[in-house]
Amino acid sequence: MGTVTAIDGVRVFTGDGLTEPRRVYLDGAEIGTGRTPDVVVDGRGRVLLPGLIDAHMHTVRGREDLQDLATWGVTTGLDMAAWPSAFVTAMRGQTGVAQILSATTPAVGPGGNHARMPGFPADGVVTGPREARAFVDRRVAEGADYIKIVTEAAPPEGMDQETVDAIVAAAHGHGLLVVAHAVTTGAVHVAVAAGVDISTHAPLDAVLDDATVQRMRDAGTVCSPTLTMMRGVADLRAAAGLRYEHARDSVTALHAAGVRLLVGTDANSAPGAPFAPRHGESMHDELGLMVDAGLTPVEALRSATGLTAQIFGLDDRGVVEPGRRADLLLVDGDPTEDIGATRAIAGGWIAGERVR
Repeated sequence: MGTVTAIDGVRVFTGDGLTEPRRVYLDGAEIGTGRTPDVVVDGRGRVLLPGLIDAHMHTVRGREDLQDLATWGVTTGLDMAAWPSAFVTAMRGQTGVAQILSATTPAVGPGGNHARMPGFPADGVVTGPREARAFVDRRVAEGADYIKIVTEAAPPEGMDQETVDAIVAAAHGHGLLVVAHAVTTGAVHVAVAAGVDISTHAPLDAVLDDATVQRMRDAGTVCSPTLTMMRGVADLRAAAGLRYEHARDSVTALHAAGVRLLVGTDANSAPGAPFAPRHGESMHDELGLMVDAGLTPVEALRSATGLTAQIFGLDDRGVVEPGRRADLLLVDGDPTEDIGATRAIAGGWIAGERVR
């Protein structure tokens, strides 16, 4: 049996608010119910959160990226493109650092920027609907946890609507969620028309129109806007007419309409990326930007924990309850009032092990 840790006098985030001060037990890799503790941690004046889940990141440097996530209280990272499959498998097996899931290789059109990335796998380029099922079958064979598609407004840069539709249908046939990289309003239209489950990024070219927002709400489409990335790109490419305010105001409109929003950063360390949010640290930037866009601190915290776990079927984490993974973040202050308090990290645990 593993070490039993008790955190005393701590208020616990429930997804809706905070409990009164209480004792929480970590029994080995899970949250427990009350064996005699080997270690006692003072939680007075502090708040215990489920470990944060970054709904959009990329594993590039390997374990170093996962260690950076863990250091900042991010205990799970949803990798949205990584290859080769042997590398992804090795990163899934790391212990003592953030755990990842992965889309492995994404589907891209033959003329877009992604297809021209050095080292991009040839089997990720999809030129027509007849190739859709084979693409998805390859991802399933290498253990993809969900399917990632890069959508564009139209060929020749991206895949046509029929091809995107076919990939979504094939993925859903395997019971897999589909995440669309959609950085323009036109790309969002393609993704939503195809019935993707999650649209990631918020467009910089214009604010999403009311009809698209309502269609996303009615279809149950989820959005992970990656405002940290979009702000960074807008700062670098303002001359091209890209404005961060468009992304922020799109999030405000989506939130007002009741579209579910997830906290993702697009953290990466890839050479040639348009911007590189820092693994882990950028999660706290993203929480602040989501609050600035209209979410309450409680909503932002829920979107970074239990809601993401629910959407991606991670039933073993995202809440502080007995029997769940002991993936936890202890902070000074009250982040339900001041979202910046998530940076005041007093302790973190992954599967019951204290993060060093």
